[in-house]
Amino acid sequence: MTQTHMKREIAEIPAAVARLLGEGRPALDAAAKALADADPRLVITIARGSSDHAATFFKYACELSTGVPVASVGPSIASIYGVDLKLDRAAAIGISQSGKSPDIVSMLQSAARSGATAIAITNTPDSPLAEAADAVIDICAGEEQSVAATKTFVTSAVAGLAIVAGWSADKALLGALDALPEALENALSCDWSPLVEATANANSLYVLGRGPGAAIAHEAALKFKETSGLHAEAYSTAEVLHGPAAIVQKGFPVLALSATDKARSSILETSARLAGQGGSVFVTDPQPGAAIALPVARTGHPLTDPIALVVSFYGFIEALARHRGFNPDEPPHLRKVTSTL
Repeated sequence: MTQTHMKREIAEIPAAVARLLGEGRPALDAAAKALADADPRLVITIARGSSDHAATFFKYACELSTGVPVASVGPSIASIYGVDLKLDRAAAIGISQSGKSPDIVSMLQSAARSGATAIAITNTPDSPLAEAADAVIDICAGEEQSVAATKTFVTSAVAGLAIVAGWSADKALLGALDALPEALENALSCDWSPLVEATANANSLYVLGRGPGAAIAHEAALKFKETSGLHAEAYSTAEVLHGPAAIVQKGFPVLALSATDKARSSILETSARLAGQGGSVFVTDPQPGAAIALPVARTGHPLTDPIALVVSFYGFIEALARHRGFNPDEPPHLRKVTSTL
């Protein structure tokens, strides 16, 4: 197979992030100011698929940085059931690559009618979703041809993080974002090929994370299913111990995503426990204990570390898909733009 669109688009991620943080800076600043001016007591997110995982990443970043709670709202509340929520003193963030899915658009329109400050994060700034918003962020990813979202996921997550950094006036996070494109170049070179060997003939596995890393775990689990025909479930390293750990036995693959934040010890403890049960546990940490270490590119900030992890993961999953005989650009039964009501 010639180089896949997915592989090329993964390589474009650092440049896309640099473009977002450069050309896209005025829009990011405007969205951050809109939130600061609104001073919301609650933020809701509206998204599906990979965009919903970017929304979950935003949730953790927002709650940790501002103390404002964030809740994911089911788009069907507006699109099917026709209910407008009570959203005065709230903000609503809709995330969609295409900005066209009727349910996402309908829910953001409903939120705006209900008094929420509405923000759209999209790769299509002239889309219906953008028209429904008070502030629009073009994620500047450029065309993405592979059905599996990579650079649009990363730029959506970075856009949310940049909004939080501006809203909270977090100088350390703003500095980490400025340095992020270079760190992502380093993340591209991380070799996770031992994990390819461990999952080449697997039928099922777990992906674990905690806090912001849990959002990345959910994105990774989706990509295992979407590109490689491999059933994967994502759990926090706490939740997996409440039942799911029972099926981890000899050779069962586990990928644990560890960043340099307060959850690191929890992740390493759970990894050690599952390795002790016989699991084939891989962890993104240079001190893996009983697990197997995967190389990582650290970014100097706990909220940008997970972004580098997902870039390294994408390089791995594209290689795994081809190794298992799949074309990651064209997963069976899927299309690039999914419209749901």
